[in-house]
Amino acid sequence: MQNRRPKGRSWISRLDRYLLGHVSSLPGGNHDTFFRRLSASATQGKLWMGTAAVLALFPGKTRRAALHGLIAQGVASAVTNVVFKTLLPRARPLPEHLPVFRFVHPQPTSSSMPSGHSASAVAFAVGAGLVRPALGFALAPAAMGVAYSRVHTGAHWPSDVLFGSALGAGAALVTRHWWPVRPPIPQTMRAWTSAPALPDGEGLSIVVNTLGGSFKEETASALRKVFPKAHINTVQPEEDLVQRISATADFPGTRALGVWGGDGTVGAAAAAAVERSIPLLVLPGGTLNHFARDAGTGSLKDAVEAATKGEAALADIGVVTAERGLAGNPEVSELVMLNTSSVGLYPNFVRRREHLQPALGKPLAGVVAMFRTFAAGTPITLTVDGLRHKVWIAYLGRGRYYPRDHAPLLRPVMDDGVLDVRLITADEPFARLRLLWSVLTGTVGSSGITHLREATEARIDAGGAPMALAVDGEALAGVRSVAYSVRPKALRYYSPRR
Repeated sequence: MQNRRPKGRSWISRLDRYLLGHVSSLPGGNHDTFFRRLSASATQGKLWMGTAAVLALFPGKTRRAALHGLIAQGVASAVTNVVFKTLLPRARPLPEHLPVFRFVHPQPTSSSMPSGHSASAVAFAVGAGLVRPALGFALAPAAMGVAYSRVHTGAHWPSDVLFGSALGAGAALVTRHWWPVRPPIPQTMRAWTSAPALPDGEGLSIVVNTLGGSFKEETASALRKVFPKAHINTVQPEEDLVQRISATADFPGTRALGVWGGDGTVGAAAAAAVERSIPLLVLPGGTLNHFARDAGTGSLKDAVEAATKGEAALADIGVVTAERGLAGNPEVSELVMLNTSSVGLYPNFVRRREHLQPALGKPLAGVVAMFRTFAAGTPITLTVDGLRHKVWIAYLGRGRYYPRDHAPLLRPVMDDGVLDVRLITADEPFARLRLLWSVLTGTVGSSGITHLREATEARIDAGGAPMALAVDGEALAGVRSVAYSVRPKALRYYSPRR
């Protein structure tokens, strides 16, 4: 009995030869050189990686579009070359199918079905377009040109190109939830209140921590220049910071307390201001200036403006009660938390991210820092509000931080009355692999290993084994349990209204 080729393949083969015949009949010209060079430029994704490098120079959605395009291209290339070229072996067009001046030598030796060039081109264009549609439309002619060039140069049959293009579009759609577009950050809102106007710093007492991240010998002189009537107290490394803050706040005639230093110094000054019911002026004297940035006084000019006009707002404070020492005779410490607290590997992650951020930008720095931190890290066992977990990170923010994933950066509202509680756990099977995959795909916020909630109180117990606790960048060792609570609108702080 005579074997017959499958009907579908025969139909596809006839259509391929018919279409390739029309391409073959086209007159020669400069377009032959153009398509040959275009095809070569897209080999191994060089064209798209170069395009992505240019797009990455523009922050925001353009950079995210480039990243999604590269992810889609990578997936499409892997599926095409590793899976389908193995499952669907097919001979490429022969020299007699095209004019000799158009047929490129040497031709690839892998299976003709499907076209890897077409898959990568369409994946990149569609992937970028899903994030930024205008960019997708701009890239579409180049993608279609690359796909057609594979037929024009005799590297593929038309059906190879169509199948490869479909795979590329599918890869872009499958990866559309990887590195999803983050929801918009709410507008900055303030609970405005009154505070003494301090022209030239009259009635202002400022404590300056010489260990602050941006302290220089000229710092005190610069502050005296902008606040000539202020009382300025410079604290040396060997002095007791808390005592000196109290002495500064109690200086005769003080109507407001100013602070120059890191977030730990600002927290101690905030406790003194709340205790005395006086407003706090936070000056940008730390390395990161988290509270100053959120308060709107991230520059000395803004701080001077707010103090001079008496513009102020209310902020919640967090109260952290940490127990150290023996269970029967614990040593209790109570701290004010203005920004964040964490247990586990989060401090290491933050240090790496801040180090990489100037060169890589926030999103990519977060990914690289997360991989480096957790590839070799070890989870710890904690009881969080009565539930036992293996935890990579236990993070608490005083107020809702954005974005809602592993790398919170911004806090637009200072008086929302909540703790932002985030756990990244290792309870689930393949915990480390799931964590690294969610970081790679930007899905930490929606992953099953991430637990996000808001609360007004929280408690973490180490189960007898001491843990390292960080509060506003200050480390406490040997902590056995810690409780968090919120005091709503307890702090008045200067903030420019504009």
